[in-house]
Amino acid sequence: MSAPRPVALQLAPFSKYLESALNARFEIVRWWELDGGAQRAWLASHAGSVRAIATGAQFGCSNELMASLPGLGIVSVNGVGIDKIDLPFARSRGVRIGNTPGAPTIDTADLAVGLVISLLRGLPAADAYVRAGRWPQGDLPLTRRVTGCVFGIVGLGSIGSAVAARLAPFGPIVYTGPNRKPVDYAYEPDLLALAKRSDVLVVTCPANAATRHLIGTAVLAALGPESYLVNVARGSVVDDAALIAALEAGLIAGAALDVYQNEPHVPEPLRQNPKTALTPHMASGTVEGRKHMADMMLANLDAFFAGEPLPTAVV
Repeated sequence: MSAPRPVALQLAPFSKYLESALNARFEIVRWWELDGGAQRAWLASHAGSVRAIATGAQFGCSNELMASLPGLGIVSVNGVGIDKIDLPFARSRGVRIGNTPGAPTIDTADLAVGLVISLLRGLPAADAYVRAGRWPQGDLPLTRRVTGCVFGIVGLGSIGSAVAARLAPFGPIVYTGPNRKPVDYAYEPDLLALAKRSDVLVVTCPANAATRHLIGTAVLAALGPESYLVNVARGSVVDDAALIAALEAGLIAGAALDVYQNEPHVPEPLRQNPKTALTPHMASGTVEGRKHMADMMLANLDAFFAGEPLPTAVV
């Protein structure tokens, strides 16, 4: 008789590939499908049986849930971001945290370049113009050339480096971050100075307490009315209210966003502004990228239950 499978809480929906693999390994509780009362009732009877949590970067795991599971050993994150998990709290409870670093890099960098081109060339408006049958009425206004722009990169980690490599054929790269990197791009330690130098400021830094609202009124004012903002990092890095005000006042030329502070809810002023290009946090959303992420997530879970070090441990 085979041993019973360990119990795991799944906090968010995943791809069919990943859900099939999780179901083969665990007794899965689809936590997000239960309302608050059902969750409390389940915990009252079964909390001690849970050994693992499978979650997404955008959902994380609350301290309250971790504290309610005395046998919890691992939170495995399908994604890079860990800003929605209290790492010191997890460490204090002996809970291991694994994520999927590197897996979204290629696709996020590709999308960032697509957003740059889409924003400067006005592709969303052009697409809508043709679909609405308005082309016979005349041509659209001229747009901005991408080649020759100065691209400022906020955070030259794996994703920032991949974005820079893709944008370098278009124009000069200048980057900022805590430390100078051994690269040929120009380093600008001061974010305001970087914004002033940039035609396009691309945000690729991690989300944490130090970067919350890093891109606010002062940075947007330094960017200026002829320059653009692109964010493929996390929504918390950009101050939504400051961005909306800057767009409405013409302080910047436009913004392309894949991430938002209160996803999936996007402020109406951003949705209605013709100076924006918006995507629904889809940077890593390719078949190939999601399979890579799923395999890394599963590898962390498998290692934990085998008593081995997590391949991509955060805690």
